[in-house]
Amino acid sequence: MGDTWAQLPWPGPPHPAMLLISLLLAAGVMHSDAGTSCPVLCTCHNQVVDCSSQRLFSVPPDLPMDTRNLSLAHNRITAVPPGYLTCYMELRVLDLRNNSLMELPPGLFLHAKRLAHLDLSYNNLSHVPADMFQEAHGLVHIDLSHNPWLRRVHPQAFQGLIQLRDLDLSFGGLAFLSLEALEGLPGLVTLQIGGNPWVCGCTMEPLLKWLRNRIQRCTADSQLAECRGPPEVEGAPLFSLTEESFKACHLTLSLDDYLFIAFVGFVVSIASVATNFLLGITANCCHRWSKASEEEEI
Repeated sequence: MGDTWAQLPWPGPPHPAMLLISLLLAAGVMHSDAGTSCPVLCTCHNQVVDCSSQRLFSVPPDLPMDTRNLSLAHNRITAVPPGYLTCYMELRVLDLRNNSLMELPPGLFLHAKRLAHLDLSYNNLSHVPADMFQEAHGLVHIDLSHNPWLRRVHPQAFQGLIQLRDLDLSFGGLAFLSLEALEGLPGLVTLQIGGNPWVCGCTMEPLLKWLRNRIQRCTADSQLAECRGPPEVEGAPLFSLTEESFKACHLTLSLDDYLFIAFVGFVVSIASVATNFLLGITANCCHRWSKASEEEEI
C-alpha cells in the first residue's frame, strides 16, 4: 500500500483561485449558519448591534440571530411590531431610550427569557399594563424614567420579576403607585420615584410604610420625591411623612359618636322644616299686607 501511494503523482500546491473560492464558500456557510447579517445603518460586532442615533422611524427588520446587545436609542421609533424579539433568544440588553414609543405590543418579551437590562426611558409611554413584561423573568434592570405621560402602573405590571434589582420610575406623571406592584419584587435594591406628582393622601400610606421597612437604603432619589397634594402637604418630601401624617386616615367613630351625629342630623332637619314653615307664613303675611295696602289706596 505504501508503494502504491509513493507512485502517485504529487498534485502540487492548491491553485490560488481555488483556495479563494473555498474560503468564500466557507465564509458564506458560516454567515448563513450564524445569521450575522447586519442591518443597514447599524454596526455589528461581537454580538452587539448598534443602531443608535440613525433617525430611524421603525425598528430594523432583520438582526443577527445571536444578538446579545441591541441599541435602538436616540431615534424616532414610534412602535415595535408584535413578535419582534421572537427569534433573538440570546438577547441580554435592549436599549430603546429616547424614542417616541407610546406603548409596547403585548407579549413582546415572551421569548426574551435571557433579557436582563431594558431601557425605555425618554419615551411617551402612558401606562404599564399587566402583561408588559410577561415571561421576561430574567430582567434585572428596568428604566421607565422620563416618560412624562406615564400615569398608571398596573398592580401586576412586574409580576414574576423575582430577579429585578433596579427599577426607575422617576420623572413621570405618577400620582399613585399600588403597593401590590412592588410587593412581588423580593430582589429589589434600587427604586427611583422622584420627580412625579405624588398625591400623598391616605392611599399612599401602605406604599410609604413598605418603602421604609424594605428598601430604606436604596431610595437614592428620596429628596426628589415630593408631594403635589393634598394642599396641606404640598411640596413636602415624600419620605418626610410619618404615621402621624396619616393619623386622620385611622379615625374611628364609636356608637355614641354615631348616635350623636344622627341626633344632630335629626335636629337640623326639624330646624330646617320649622324655618321653612316660618318663612312661608311670613311671606304669606307680607303678601296679604301688600294687597290690603293697595286696596286702601284705591
